[in-house]
Amino acid sequence: MTDMRKPGKVAVLFGGRSAERAVSLKSGSLVLAALKAKGVDAHAFDPAERAMGDLKKDGYARAFIALHGRYGEDGTVQGALELLGIPYTGSGVLASALAMDKWRTKLIWQSCGVPTPRYELLNRNSDFAAVVERLGLPLMIKPANEGSSVGMSKVRRAGDLAEAWALAANYDPLVIAEQFVEGAEFTAGILGRQTLPLIRLETPRDFYDYEAKYIANDTRYIVPCGLPPEAENAIRAEALRAFDALGCRGWGRADLMLDRAGKPYFLEINTSPGMTDHSLVPLAARHAGISYEDLCLRVLEGAMLSEGRNVAGNDGAANVG
Repeated sequence: MTDMRKPGKVAVLFGGRSAERAVSLKSGSLVLAALKAKGVDAHAFDPAERAMGDLKKDGYARAFIALHGRYGEDGTVQGALELLGIPYTGSGVLASALAMDKWRTKLIWQSCGVPTPRYELLNRNSDFAAVVERLGLPLMIKPANEGSSVGMSKVRRAGDLAEAWALAANYDPLVIAEQFVEGAEFTAGILGRQTLPLIRLETPRDFYDYEAKYIANDTRYIVPCGLPPEAENAIRAEALRAFDALGCRGWGRADLMLDRAGKPYFLEINTSPGMTDHSLVPLAARHAGISYEDLCLRVLEGAMLSEGRNVAGNDGAANVG
């Protein structure tokens, strides 16, 4: 980073109040160390322990959002930073809120032709047997506004659907039953306008759940992913289209399933992806020749406000601070 591009005092926002606090603490501590190693004047800031107004009072020039889930990835913190006039990493208020809501994400994708699995909304009055008849088994049951597979389960028997709904409803009143796509799971990291190499995920567990993501040592992350180059490039282009459809910016990650016929089905966009030692965007970036420290720096350089201004008041489209 040249002197003209120094970002000033940077707050790394991590921790927070969501069900993903533990993951955020891991992500944020590694981001903080990486930025400091690059000479950035970076400091830890936990919104669960400090008022957001302290960012302005303490003279922070930028915020690196390493929060996950509610109150960090859903547009709330982004809105607070907009009001404070502090440029921040990742997507803006609307895109963050939409991407956090898996149901509304699907509505937008369906309207513009981005393939996504069939689904239905569930509530306590749902006819669970009829849902199974329409969508088939197995089903993925998800709280619409959680990440990291929190509250999520895979239902193989019709009799287990009510219990799976009750688990998900503990985390969010909006619950989705999603048709399970038989095939391979992939993830596509996005950095600026660049899509990173696809990663194929394999786990001996029933699905890629919280333990497989953050705890288990038997999860396999395969990169290169094994697809022919033309097939991978097509999926990467579609991932960017799915990202753009929600109005996302800066960086993120698209998760998808590839069915046995080779058709992708997009599951969700993460606008503040994990940055732990088990996380996928750092792995894909490393395969593209971008170190963890340089990845953090590039994400930080893209910090901006919704009108497209970065710290220097320039057009943020170039991702330059």
